[in-house]
Amino acid sequence: MNQIIKKVIMLVLSVSGYYSHAQSHQNAHKTMSMEEEKVMQVITKMTTAFHKKDIDGIMATYEPSAVVVFEPERPISNKKELKETFIEAFAINPKFTYSGHEVFVTGDSAIHLAPWTMLAMAPDGTKIEQSGLSIAVLHKQEDGSWLMIFDNPHGQYLMEKK
Repeated sequence: MNQIIKKVIMLVLSVSGYYSHAQSHQNAHKTMSMEEEKVMQVITKMTTAFHKKDIDGIMATYEPSAVVVFEPERPISNKKELKETFIEAFAINPKFTYSGHEVFVTGDSAIHLAPWTMLAMAPDGTKIEQSGLSIAVLHKQEDGSWLMIFDNPHGQYLMEKK
């Protein structure tokens, strides 16, 4: 597979942890607090923007210095490169399913965890199927809103690395 397709796949994997249905806004064992719900709203907003191919909407869910790991061991924090990589991912129109969401908040920090699977189609017609564990760290802003500061859809990577 060529480098652009690989890069697009990795980008899509990063986005994949963020789509949620209203039913999955609860942790498996408890009802979410108001702050946990606010964190989930950011995740949902990002995914909705991605599905609409709204790059400005996507970028609005990240702090300016956010780090996104589109490929394991290759974090990106350059805003221009982040935008370009997200736009490249629009080409394969991925479909996501999730087995749940967990959100934990302490003070002005939060973490979102979501196992995911993704199905998409490469430009050459090759079926793309991936799965993983998305980990996002969010920071509470002065106005009470939340933004992502770290986004890694490859939380399982070290467990799979040989």
